[in-house]
Amino acid sequence: MIPLSDDIKSSRRPWTNYLLISACAVGWFLQFTRSPEEFELLIRKYGMIPARIIQGERLETLFSSMFLHGGWFHFLGNMLYLYIFGDNVEDAFGHIFYPLVYFASGIAGSLLQIFVAPYSTIPTIGASGAISGIMGAYFVLYPRAQILTLIPFFIFIRMVYLPASILLGFWIIFQLLYGCSSAPGTGGGIAYFVHIGGFITGALCGLLIRNRIRRRTWYEIY
Repeated sequence: MIPLSDDIKSSRRPWTNYLLISACAVGWFLQFTRSPEEFELLIRKYGMIPARIIQGERLETLFSSMFLHGGWFHFLGNMLYLYIFGDNVEDAFGHIFYPLVYFASGIAGSLLQIFVAPYSTIPTIGASGAISGIMGAYFVLYPRAQILTLIPFFIFIRMVYLPASILLGFWIIFQLLYGCSSAPGTGGGIAYFVHIGGFITGALCGLLIRNRIRRRTWYEIY
């Protein structure tokens, strides 16, 4: 299921979200313009390696790894999710606190991955943990939002509107199933526990302000 848009309009320009997308785009530009050897070196230098973190080394990679991606599909997919869900979450938290939720989710996701695979020497990269946190906050704050979703089924493609609670609920359930069914620290190249840790962190942040958002939107506009 691929989300395409939602039906909630932001009350202000999501400038911080635009900056985050731009920063990830710059990071990806610096990657894909390099030779394959340099590409690999960048990942090993700035990617988060659990075994290194456990030893107290390269702690800065908890942050830098969020601006690296493994390929065009990885990068574009992450940016699509951030673009769709990030503007409304920024609207709820404000320009200042929104990036705190973003980076806290990304770091928390990495820490959970380290917890389940502390001795892994495989670099972990991507903004997925941070974006999962934004999705977790959206899940809590806007469960009734309608998400235009592309559903491919073999050769058939259908677009339907799904409530955010259904779309994001199924998404996190699949992350849990795939993460728990794979060997610790492995997941076919996908760090599912980064997603899970980020989503939980974002959802908890959303719970902190949910009542304020509900009071602000107690009426409906037709």
